[in-house]
Amino acid sequence: MTEEQVILVNENDEQIGLMPKQEAHEKAVLHRAFSVFIFNDSNELMLQQRALEKYHSPGLWTNTCCSHQRNGEGNVIAGQRRLQEEMGFISDLKETTSFIYKAPFDNGLTEYEYDHILVGNYNGIPKINPIEVASWKWMKLDAIVQDIEQNPSNYTAWFKIIFEKFYKYISL
Repeated sequence: MTEEQVILVNENDEQIGLMPKQEAHEKAVLHRAFSVFIFNDSNELMLQQRALEKYHSPGLWTNTCCSHQRNGEGNVIAGQRRLQEEMGFISDLKETTSFIYKAPFDNGLTEYEYDHILVGNYNGIPKINPIEVASWKWMKLDAIVQDIEQNPSNYTAWFKIIFEKFYKYISL
């Protein structure tokens, strides 16, 4: 099986090449990514706890799902694909905003991503993929903000950045 490739981009989100995912994280090369935020009809956000075996940020809470687009794959299609792979359901998604962030990890890897925020709606119970996800829960946005302030080490770097800088873009 070949290693997953990420789409290398410049600061205008223009594709400039492809690179194996691991290498991009080792070399801290800017690449395209997406973060999916799923809300229910009570305006609660579905959070995911990353699987304990993940190569970075294991066991941390984060948005509903996130990953990298494949070469030639649009943001919404990529988000729907990964939502199905990680959480076991599909939702209509809309793109709200995008931003660049850089987050080094203790294991020597760095996320340097041009991240597209996608939002959608779902009211069921996910069928989580245990290879990717340890647990899940619904939370109100104000409760998340308060918990991030009190327990920042429980959350992924990108999730904290999104809540700090792009809070207004993550509602339906």
